[in-house]
Amino acid sequence: MSDFIPGLELSRLFYIEAVKPILDAVFPDLRYSAALVGDGSEVLGFDTEISTDHDWGTRLMIFLKGKDFSELRESINQTLHRRLPYKFRGYSTNFGLPDPDDNGTQLLEDIESGSVNHRVEIFTISEFFLDYLNFDVRQTIEPADWLTFPEQKLRAITAGAIYRDEIGLQETINRFGYYPNDVWLYLLASGWNRISQEEHLMGRAGIAGDEIGSAIIAARLVRDLIRLSFLMEKQYAPYPKWFGKAFSELKCAAELSPIFKKVLSAETWQEREKHLAAAYEYVAELHNALEITEPLPTKVGNFFSRPFLVIHLHGRFANAIRARINDPEVKRIAERRLVGSVDQFSDSTDVLAEPKWREILRKFYE
Repeated sequence: MSDFIPGLELSRLFYIEAVKPILDAVFPDLRYSAALVGDGSEVLGFDTEISTDHDWGTRLMIFLKGKDFSELRESINQTLHRRLPYKFRGYSTNFGLPDPDDNGTQLLEDIESGSVNHRVEIFTISEFFLDYLNFDVRQTIEPADWLTFPEQKLRAITAGAIYRDEIGLQETINRFGYYPNDVWLYLLASGWNRISQEEHLMGRAGIAGDEIGSAIIAARLVRDLIRLSFLMEKQYAPYPKWFGKAFSELKCAAELSPIFKKVLSAETWQEREKHLAAAYEYVAELHNALEITEPLPTKVGNFFSRPFLVIHLHGRFANAIRARINDPEVKRIAERRLVGSVDQFSDSTDVLAEPKWREILRKFYE
């Protein structure tokens, strides 16, 4: 095998040098979009050689208009089965059958004869989004939709690559570029609210002699501060495997990463509190730099009469941000308890990965 080629680049080359010539020759009048978006570490740009052990390789997505999809999908599929080369840039173009014991994972599998079991997947734009987000792109994206779209899926849609676009794929993806301003404000307020709910508990567990409990709460607070950092820099957060990697690419990471490492490696609650306090103050300064509210205090203080250092006493950040929401529907949602989006109240993989849950989750905001 040749030297490792990152998946997005491999997909681009595979399209230009292998797939496009076949489509040009056999379907010269076809209008389509070619891309790689959605699931996969390569779509996020984080794949390495170890990624090749599952659902990675010479993948591509072709998007057709409805009529062409109905009439030509199978013909295109069969043409690629017959005409694709067995190897491309040192990688097989043939995938093995889905492994029923490994969530249907498919691996590259060398062949020397017969048809290629390729992974050039063919969709309509509406079909793809209905399957991936359980959302009809012909509809308006409402606040309840934004709050039930998992961030990891929004990042996976917007972080991929489009190699050809003749039917409006980019225009559709642009609709998911980032949260509308008032939804963003609601998420920021909810993020601060999460911090206020647990920042005093880290020390309380520690002073009660529960260093394990204290460390768990501290780690949760670090996660919430990182998620707040993604929101402040208007970047979607990926799923847990790449959460820290993506955070390291944020502007604030240069200052916050060393602090978070000290929090997570601390052996006592007092040490954790010292470093968390530094993180709180830095993130509070980031909030003021956004200029979305009046400047708020950036120094930690005691949690009422208890000797625990906190930043979000009296809910000052969450309340100040919530007061700036203008959209009537978002304002109605925000007038309840600040539960936030699906990512802020659940980390269940089954909930975040299964689009069908959205129908139920939307009712949460009614």
